[in-house]
Amino acid sequence: MGFVRWLFEAHLVIGDQTVLWREVIGNAFGLLSALGGMRRRVWAWPVGIAGNALLFTVFMGALFDTPNPVNLLGQAGRQVMFILVSVYGWYRWTHRSDDTARVLEPHWASWRSRALLVLGLVGGTALLTPVFRALGSYEPVWSDAWIFVGSLLATYGMAKGWVEFWLVWVAVDLVGVPLLFSAGYYASGLMYVVYGAFTLAGFFVWMQQRRRPSAAPVTVG
Repeated sequence: MGFVRWLFEAHLVIGDQTVLWREVIGNAFGLLSALGGMRRRVWAWPVGIAGNALLFTVFMGALFDTPNPVNLLGQAGRQVMFILVSVYGWYRWTHRSDDTARVLEPHWASWRSRALLVLGLVGGTALLTPVFRALGSYEPVWSDAWIFVGSLLATYGMAKGWVEFWLVWVAVDLVGVPLLFSAGYYASGLMYVVYGAFTLAGFFVWMQQRRRPSAAPVTVG
């Protein structure tokens, strides 16, 4: 209990801003998960889940009595969705019905799947914006909804092995950076800047793997 209490209370004071260690650690876990995903490592999923759980407590500031009074309901909600989709991805990467049960082959999505990704991102944002606004999320609420929907679609695309999922992350990062800085979540905003460069690199890595005869195996280590 001592560690848990420290984790919930520990923070950094930078100038007039308070940064929670939970936010820093949660984002670090998220980066590790992204690195593992680029290398097609199964451990990327449980590490990501741990980071999602920590960040949920950060963005639900009023519920967990954090120094930042700003609530980002989309950011908090996407952590829950991350966990659910990550459980699916973890299962998919470790349970295959064929003889290549330990191998993930990156592949391009079909044109139909690409169209559904775009429609899902735009349509989902339009549908969730008034819901998040009614619940009191931080303005501009469409940005929060865009990040929520895009994060869900990107994580699903990663589970499916689609190369394009990295580009969905780029779209999320472009909107997420200004929103997080304006809301006072500086650690998360800085991490989104890192994610933006990383997701572009991940896209080219997976694209190169797709061009090879066979992709490297998914490994537990």
